[in-house]
Amino acid sequence: MNLPGPEIGKKTRGRHLGRPGKAQLSGRQSVIRYAKPTTVEEALALLGEDRWRILAGGTDFYPAQGAKPFRDNVLDINALAELRGIAETDDHWRVGARTTWTDIVRQPLPPAFDALKAGAREVGSVQIQNVASIAGNLCNASPAADGVPALLALDADVELRSLKAVRHLPLSEFILGNRRTALQPDEMVTAIRVPKRSAAGSSAFVKLGARRYLVISIAMAAARLVVENGVIAEAAIAVGSCSAVARRLAGVEATLRGRPIDEALVDAVLSAAYDELSPIADVRGSAEYREQAAREIVVRAVRAAVGLNQGKVAA
Repeated sequence: MNLPGPEIGKKTRGRHLGRPGKAQLSGRQSVIRYAKPTTVEEALALLGEDRWRILAGGTDFYPAQGAKPFRDNVLDINALAELRGIAETDDHWRVGARTTWTDIVRQPLPPAFDALKAGAREVGSVQIQNVASIAGNLCNASPAADGVPALLALDADVELRSLKAVRHLPLSEFILGNRRTALQPDEMVTAIRVPKRSAAGSSAFVKLGARRYLVISIAMAAARLVVENGVIAEAAIAVGSCSAVARRLAGVEATLRGRPIDEALVDAVLSAAYDELSPIADVRGSAEYREQAAREIVVRAVRAAVGLNQGKVAA
């Protein structure tokens, strides 16, 4: 990768690591270092000694940068092969931070992950899905991040590593607001974990946009339901693009639990409490439209998750 600004000089850990002078640009420090480590331990060592802007797939990184000069140290983690892939353990499904959306779509996973796979297919074009990483989607912390509602419905947590410790945060505690996360300067996301107990049932994802493809959502919903003997035993519902961060809907989940699978579900979902949502008005839709749209797409996601759209019911 060619970075504008000072010349990259001395080679050291990773592929290249520059240490030019601290040039000043508009009152801020110009880019002084670029590193491409080949192990997680090397990346963590670098994070422990300086402040870095982490570059993963780059599909959010470069559009946000635009034509502006680079003014941050850049830590390129694209050579960290150990952070890519999906593994099953005794307690969790573990998704490496650099796992791409195409990887997720192609991986054989339980039906509870169907909503995540559907969300993966909505992340830009196929070319974007081939390089964009799941951790990048979370760290970008957009309210319209397509992967977040499904991960919330799966009770996912985020694995954060530094030189000193490893910690796990529920996804709902990791994303703090629009473009804000709980990631500390010396940490990097190394994995997203889904508990085995939450990988049960079936799921569906519905996205509403101004057009069918390559669009930022007006509203989106993920539903994961466990059905036993024709009755909903467990419900996890999350909505994105209708609040500063995607939210689980406790009122809708409470309404669904214990209900039989029939057409009365529609009225129950429409009339449930959606207290967690606080939609805004923007160029894509008014707050009032988003609120009504959220109810409709939750209905569609619930119907799809239990098979009502196909004339069958999940057992």
